Amino acid sequence: MREPASLRFLGAAGTVTGSKFLIGTGEGKLLVDCGMYQGDRALRRRNWTSFPGPAHELDAVVLSHAHLDHCGWLPRLVRHGYSGPVYCSPWTAKVAPIVLLDAARLQEEDADYAADHRYSKHHPPLPLFDTADAEKAISLLRPVPFGQSVTVAPDIRLKLHRAGHILGSSIVEVHAANRSVVFSGDLGREAHPLLNPPEPAPAADAIVVESTYGGQAHHPRHAEDIAAPIRETIARGGSVLIPAFAVDRTPVLLMVLRELIRTGELPSIPVYVDSPMALAALDVYREAVREGGTEIRRRVHEMHFDPFDPGELHAVHSAEESKRLNEPHEPSIIISASGMATGGRVVHHLQHMAPDPKNLILLPGFQVPGTRGASLLDGATALKMYGEYVPVRAKVLGFSEFSAHADANDLISWLRTTPREPKTCYVVHGEPPSAQALASQIQSQLGWCAVMPRYAERVLV
Repeated sequence: MREPASLRFLGAAGTVTGSKFLIGTGEGKLLVDCGMYQGDRALRRRNWTSFPGPAHELDAVVLSHAHLDHCGWLPRLVRHGYSGPVYCSPWTAKVAPIVLLDAARLQEEDADYAADHRYSKHHPPLPLFDTADAEKAISLLRPVPFGQSVTVAPDIRLKLHRAGHILGSSIVEVHAANRSVVFSGDLGREAHPLLNPPEPAPAADAIVVESTYGGQAHHPRHAEDIAAPIRETIARGGSVLIPAFAVDRTPVLLMVLRELIRTGELPSIPVYVDSPMALAALDVYREAVREGGTEIRRRVHEMHFDPFDPGELHAVHSAEESKRLNEPHEPSIIISASGMATGGRVVHHLQHMAPDPKNLILLPGFQVPGTRGASLLDGATALKMYGEYVPVRAKVLGFSEFSAHADANDLISWLRTTPREPKTCYVVHGEPPSAQALASQIQSQLGWCAVMPRYAERVLV
């Protein structure tokens, strides 16, 4: 008798990070996403745990997209012995190397900094993974076009569909032992200014859906909402610091700033992109626009100018250039990673700019609880950075309107597109209130069985 397919929730269960879902059958094992945990210390400690079972026994890994919480643990999995294929969309295969190499560099730099300043409990401080691990992981990437079926084990097949969240993001359809599971990955928005919206949900026995904004509806984006606080900051001689995700959020922000400056709602001021990863990702987005990729909206393809240049765009590559931005000599806008201020150059900018009440810190995306970005939104008057506390006197504003995630209404609308009701809908990738809110809506509006799985729980499909 054939062994039934099982699904195990190794991440993004009860939290919004660390996406990992293990599908097992009698003849194979597939890991859907291999994300790193971010947020509070208890979650980050999970990054140091071993994979449950020999990593070399996995037949394949598939990535929904190239954000750290979906691909960032891949180098660690390689360190544990995985050497099989990592399937992903063609654009994810171009973006993921940028993200993984940058993550490895930050891991190494943070470990060195902690050792030099002796603020770590560990002697010596070690990175979670290094550049060699990241390079091995990158060598395993296998691009798969949307709609093409791939056999990864005798009784496991997968197919990718456009998710519209970031360039290359995918809905993952898996057929395992005569059962089918659809993973939403992170779903994009109908109103995304750059990317086409998600494709409909394929028919499945089970759907695993994200719930980042499962309890919220995004407000309509109004140009004045972001233009007014930036103008006020410029008028008082301050600068704007935007911790932004390098992939997608930075290109979208540059498009918005270009339009605000073009229409005169903002004066033309220097805009600095201070993130090697963001600059590399921006090159990939420009390539996608040039090539006429199907993920990019038609109106963007039809533009006869660089949609990502607000006019006074400055690409900051070197560390020395970055350091000079810590104390801007004129009002300017600095876009720097990481998007939740967990690491990277933006932390140095925060250290110098947060104490000055003239400045504005603008947070244009979801902030995981336990991150510096979440603390800022919660009204923190001081932040701990590099072993010491820094006062926060700058104005802080959050704008979920710039999120690349679907909101609750979008998620319900997407679920409605499936051709038939699934046996179970598993709600993941959200903080408990958001996940519970979405599960309740699925039950009340769709009449489906909606469940919030526990961490490490195993179910039959």
